[in-house]
Amino acid sequence: MTTTALPAFHDLMNPLLRALRMLGGSGTNEEIYAKIVELTGFSEEILAHLHDPEKSSQTEVGYRLAWARTYLRKYGLLENSSRGVWSLTEKAKDLEVVDSDEVVRFVRNLDKQEAPKRRPPDETTREFSEEERWKDKLSAVLTQKLDPAGFERLVQRILRESGFVQVEVTGRTGDGGIDGKGIARIHGFMSFHVLFQCKRYKGSVTAGDIRDFRGAMVGRADKGLFITTGSFTPAAVKEATRDGAPPIDLVDGDDLAQKLRELALGVKTELVQHVTVDEAWFESL
Repeated sequence: MTTTALPAFHDLMNPLLRALRMLGGSGTNEEIYAKIVELTGFSEEILAHLHDPEKSSQTEVGYRLAWARTYLRKYGLLENSSRGVWSLTEKAKDLEVVDSDEVVRFVRNLDKQEAPKRRPPDETTREFSEEERWKDKLSAVLTQKLDPAGFERLVQRILRESGFVQVEVTGRTGDGGIDGKGIARIHGFMSFHVLFQCKRYKGSVTAGDIRDFRGAMVGRADKGLFITTGSFTPAAVKEATRDGAPPIDLVDGDDLAQKLRELALGVKTELVQHVTVDEAWFESL
């Protein structure tokens, strides 16, 4: 059944835990989001709703899901790695259903004990973790500071840094929605001709956008690549992988942010690392 009302963040806690169990105990933000959409049946209208259109391309569901992850982490049911992978803790593995009200009470009391002078009463006014803040800032830069030509040059640089060769930007030629082309080299032996479209966008890319892109690329390349600063609707994701049609890989705003950090293109990570081996973690697998 399609859900037509925006869920409260605490209503996403049990779907989040269930999604991670179905994913084998761990998953990326993208995998978790897709599985929760599958489990809950949120409508396209709900999924396209942006949290703050002026500042970020993050959807409201994505925003509230981030708070659900944060609360469950503080409650001891989730942990996340530096690579953005979330996983169930040992405490969560035998827990079928969590009392979301109890989680909220526990975390709010914990916050009051740790920093009573810094915590506002409403969770929607609190600061995100460092991980969320840098992504929002990056999204604002990409959508507000870069013009379309600058974004195309950025995508060109990303593809080159990722191993593509002969990368050309053709977006200003009116070539049926194709913004550029390149050749993806696989381990120096195999290669694929790729056409790409890059959409500097705050909203969600629809299935119609994917169909239009595929129509422009048919017979001209082995694969398509659609890159956006926004997100993709579930229908768009389904259309991109439709049987019998040329495959199109999708890169949303979160994927783009992670790639820019990985390649250190305009995003710097400053860490002081102390590496330890957690024997108990390996024993729990």
